[in-house]
Amino acid sequence: MLVKPLLSVINTKLLVVTVATKETGGFSRFLRSAKYFNYTVLGRGETWTGGDYMSAPGGGQKVRLLKAALEKMTSEDQIVLFVDSFDVVFASSPKELLRKFQQAKHKVVFSSESLIWPDRHLEDKHPHVREGNRFLGSGGFIGYLPNVKQMISNWTGGDDDSDQLFFTKIYIDPAKRKALNITLDSKCRLFQNLHGALDEVVLKFENGRVRARNVQYDTLPVIIHGNGPTKLQINYLGNYIPNTWSFEDGCTVCHQNLRSLSESEFPLVVIGIFIQQPTPFVSVFFERLLKLQYPKNRLRLFIYNQEPHHEGQVSSFLQDHGSLYQDFKSVGPEEEMDAPASRDLAFDLCRKDEDCDYFFNLDIDVVLQNENTLKILIEQNLPIIAPMITRSGRLWSNFWGALSADGYYARSEDYVDIVQGRRVGVWNVPYVSSVYLVEAGVLRSDLKQNQLFTSSSLDPDMAFCHNVRSQGIFMFVSNMDTFGRILSTENYRTEHLHNDLWQIFENQQDWQDRYIHENYTRMMTDKLVENPCPDVYWFPIFTDVACNHMVEEMEHFGKWSGGGNVDTRIQGGYENVPTIDIHMNQINFEKEWHKFLLEYIAPVTEKMFPGYYTKAHFELAFVVRYKPDEQPFLRPHHDASTFTINIALNQVGIDYKGGGCRFLRYDCSIQAPRKGWALMHPGRLTHYHEGLPTTAGTRYIAVSFVDP
Repeated sequence: MLVKPLLSVINTKLLVVTVATKETGGFSRFLRSAKYFNYTVLGRGETWTGGDYMSAPGGGQKVRLLKAALEKMTSEDQIVLFVDSFDVVFASSPKELLRKFQQAKHKVVFSSESLIWPDRHLEDKHPHVREGNRFLGSGGFIGYLPNVKQMISNWTGGDDDSDQLFFTKIYIDPAKRKALNITLDSKCRLFQNLHGALDEVVLKFENGRVRARNVQYDTLPVIIHGNGPTKLQINYLGNYIPNTWSFEDGCTVCHQNLRSLSESEFPLVVIGIFIQQPTPFVSVFFERLLKLQYPKNRLRLFIYNQEPHHEGQVSSFLQDHGSLYQDFKSVGPEEEMDAPASRDLAFDLCRKDEDCDYFFNLDIDVVLQNENTLKILIEQNLPIIAPMITRSGRLWSNFWGALSADGYYARSEDYVDIVQGRRVGVWNVPYVSSVYLVEAGVLRSDLKQNQLFTSSSLDPDMAFCHNVRSQGIFMFVSNMDTFGRILSTENYRTEHLHNDLWQIFENQQDWQDRYIHENYTRMMTDKLVENPCPDVYWFPIFTDVACNHMVEEMEHFGKWSGGGNVDTRIQGGYENVPTIDIHMNQINFEKEWHKFLLEYIAPVTEKMFPGYYTKAHFELAFVVRYKPDEQPFLRPHHDASTFTINIALNQVGIDYKGGGCRFLRYDCSIQAPRKGWALMHPGRLTHYHEGLPTTAGTRYIAVSFVDP
C-alpha cells in the first residue's frame, strides 16, 4: 500500500494535508470533491506502517508525516488543515472554511464527537461545553502553522500508536490547551463527524448543490467525515455531496471517466451463469443471452446448474450455441458442488486467466432485456457495478441502499426514489446481487482470497458484499438505463410439461412477453381487429409458442374425452353438442385461464360490444381436437355462453387441412383460421354456427364460454 501526505495549496493562506494509504474509491471521491472547490492536490508515496486505525488505535504515521511535511515551513500566518481522505468529502469552499475558522477565535480548532475514543477513562477530564460535543476527533483539525507545529513537535510515538489519544491528551491538559489556544468545533460548523451523530445529519438540497445539515445545531459543516463505523453513511452522503446529484441537474459525474469501447479491442469477459433452483422462463433467458450485443468471441461462459429440472435446457443451449463463444465450462448437479463454491470457482476462472478483463455475474432469474447491458457497464469504468433490476410491481430490487446493524437489509431514504426512477444516476451502495460486473484487476488484488462467498453465518451474496466492503471497494448500481427485471421463483411448479404457462400470476410481464401475440397491444390503435361476419371479431392473441405449448401440454396430459353426450365433467352430466376435448380444470389451469380472459380478452370485449362489461367468468374452457378419423366437424349449434372465444392453436395448410367456422344465419364462413388469433362472437340466440370438416391432419382450438 502507498501512503501520501498530500499538500493542497488553496491560496497563500491555507495548506491542506491528508494521508492516503492507497488509491481507493473513497480517495477518488475525496479528490473529486476537492477539485470541485479548486483544491489542487500534490503528494508523494511511502509504505504504510500506521496500523489498522480504522478499527483500533493507530494512525501515528499520520502525525509523523504531518510533522515532516511542515518542518521547513515558517510563515506565521499560514493556516494548516489536516483531514483524513478515504471517508471525507468537502461540502463547501475554502472561503467558507476560513471564515468559520476565523470566527472561532482560536489558533487551533479540532473536529468534535459526542463519543469518546479510544480511552473512556479520560471522559471526566474533558472540559464541559455549554452546547455541543465535548470530545475531540483527530480526523480533522485546522490551525495556524506555528501552533500546529508546536502541537506535534513532541510526537515520539510509533507509526501504529494512536494519533487520537495523542491529541486528546494535549487537549485535556489545561496548560497545553491554553498555550496552543485549542478549541473544539462543538456545533459542527467546520467539521461533521458522523459517528454518534447519524440522526443529526440530513441532506439539504439548494440551488443545484447539496449540503449536509446538522439539525441538532442548525449548522452546515464544510467537511463531512465518516469516522468509525459510519463508512456506509458517508458513501450515501457522497452520492449527493457536493454536487454529485441534485434535483436540478441530476447526476453530474455519471459521464465522467468513462471507458471507451473499441470495436477491435473489446475486453474479454467471463460470464458466470448460476442456476440454483427451479426457475421459470429458462429457455427465454438463454434466448436473451444470445441477443446480448457483445462479440461472442470475446465471451467465455461458466454455467453452474444444481437443478436437474433444467439440465435439458442447459445442454441444449450449449450443444446448439456453445461453439459461438470463445470457450465454455459447465458444472452440473452430478458434481454436487454447493453454491458458494461454484461462485468462488467462477471468480477463479477469471482471476487466474491473464486475458480475463471482467467477470459478469448473471443469475438465471435475471430478465436482461437491454441487449447493451454489458457494454454500458464496462463503459462506466468502475470496480463493481450492477444494472438496477426490479421485480415487476414491487419495490424489490437487486441492491440495498443501507444495512441494518446486523448487516441485513435496511431501507435508505432514497431507495424508493431510485427504484421508481425519480432519482437517476450511478449510486454507491453497500450490497448488490443477481447481476453485476467485476473488474478482473480487483479480483487479482484486493479480492484475491478464494472464498469470497463462503461464510458460516451469511448467505453467499451477503458474504461477498461483506468481503468487498471490508476491503474498502465501492459497489455501484446504475439506473441510468432500463435494464430489465428479476423473476419471482415463488410457487414455481415443475410437474407439467411447460410449467411457464402457469406463471401468469407470479411473473405476468414475462408470461405476456412469452405467450401474448406481439401485435396484441396495438391492435386497437392499428385496427388489427377484423370483422369477418356480423358481430364476429377476429384479433391476434397468442404467440406461436403459446399455441405450441398449449397443444403439447394437452397431448402430454392425454386424457381426451370420448366425444359422447354423457360427460361427468360438466354440471348435469350431459353434453348436447359433445367434442373430443380436455377441460382446463383437468390440468389445473382454470385459475390461470380465468386470469388470461380477464386481462386480455375482457378489454377487447368491452371495446367491441360497447356497454357490456364482464368479469370473464366462464362456464366451460377446453381445448378441442378435430381429426378426420376421430371427430372431423361439429354440427350446427348455439353455445351456452354470452359470448364465445375460439383460439386457433395450429396452422391450416401446415398442420391440417379444412376446418373453420360457419355462421348459418349470415351464411358467413371463416375457413382459414390464423394460428394464435381469437374469434369472438355471441354464444346464444343469434350466432348459430358449425365447425367445418377437418379433412387431413389434426386441428386444435381453445374454446371458452364466457358469461358476465
